[in-house]
Amino acid sequence: MPSMEPSRAAVVIEDDDDVRDLLHAVLPGSGFLVHTAPAGIAGVEMVRQLMPDIVTLDVGLPDIDGFEVAQRIRRFSTTFILMITARTGDGDEERGRAAGADGYIRKPFRPAELREHLRAVPARAAGL
Repeated sequence: MPSMEPSRAAVVIEDDDDVRDLLHAVLPGSGFLVHTAPAGIAGVEMVRQLMPDIVTLDVGLPDIDGFEVAQRIRRFSTTFILMITARTGDGDEERGRAAGADGYIRKPFRPAELREHLRAVPARAAGL
């Protein structure tokens, strides 16, 4: 039986088509209406317009990096930010959290790992 709960909004800021397609496949199953942006500046503006419940954010974007995107989003929003990145450098996760990320997943990732992070979104949206 389909959920009667209204869809929540998600913004996917990701330049890799395969990862963007995977996120577009998984997020609706968790109740999210998905909007995508292939670059950081466009993603920030999309978040400003839509005020989504969650943002998934790649670190390696073609214009500005995900750390800068997270900082810009944090200037006007408390949305749940989940960084999804192939970067494995020492300190990257800490840098992401310092920029405002609520979660950090390394690529490649399993859909189940993403769903686990998505369960935290309602608690964040309720201010818990």
